[in-house]
Amino acid sequence: MKGIFSGLEKLGLGKLEKVEVFEDASKKENDTQEAKKKAPAATEADFLFEKTYVCPVCDQEFHSKKIRTGKVKLLAADTDLRPKYQYVDCLKYDAVACPYCGYAALDRFFKFMMPAQARLIREHISANFKGLPATDSIYTYDDALERHQLALLNTVIKKAKESERAYTCLKMAWICRGKAESLSEELPNYKIQLKELKQQEKELLENAYTGFETAFSKESFPMCGMDEITVSYLLAELARRIGKFEESSRWISRVLISRDANDRIKNRAREIKELLNKDMHKA
Repeated sequence: MKGIFSGLEKLGLGKLEKVEVFEDASKKENDTQEAKKKAPAATEADFLFEKTYVCPVCDQEFHSKKIRTGKVKLLAADTDLRPKYQYVDCLKYDAVACPYCGYAALDRFFKFMMPAQARLIREHISANFKGLPATDSIYTYDDALERHQLALLNTVIKKAKESERAYTCLKMAWICRGKAESLSEELPNYKIQLKELKQQEKELLENAYTGFETAFSKESFPMCGMDEITVSYLLAELARRIGKFEESSRWISRVLISRDANDRIKNRAREIKELLNKDMHKA
């Protein structure tokens, strides 16, 4: 029996005689399943690229690993606004560090530098800086902690705003939490490492709370990309996490009675209030 495209050889299209008008759906599905089986699983390195920076302290050009924008899906967020992504912890790549002079900062603050601040960094950090250790194709949590630690030190040396110091502490606390979550329970010193990371996280959250509370009355909004209601909510949750229950209650009330707060953040504040009540009953 001739096919419906038979005779096209006269037009030079004989090789296409067996083309199907409609592809077999079951065959297509099987091919799709096979392709999925053969496709390699996404790795952290797949989402990274080398971004070029020019250091505002020493004017040297260098590269730092960054996440490709829009390539990683946001899955959820902790109650203190720590984002959690699919495949990779993007927070590991937020601190940018110059390998030449030791200047480091969170990406959002990196370019902003006053001459007096640059001088302080050159005098107190660059003069003694021995360079960054080499990294693999991705940053480990230890790599990330080291860069955030350097960024935090720079905020102190350059006398940065309280909000920048607080935000850097918060980001570093989140990385401690991420590392704690990634620890294998099979490690011989698992409990010791976990305890140390939780202690470090709490200390950083305490500093973040202190900084944001001070900045709230001194600095203008938006603050680190957050409006007044968001910072109030964040202060409520930070206070709860570090055991300042009365302060937490005060900040929660501020969010709940605000006419500017939307339903979404008010609902989150109510969740924090429930957690706070449970914590207070345990205390």
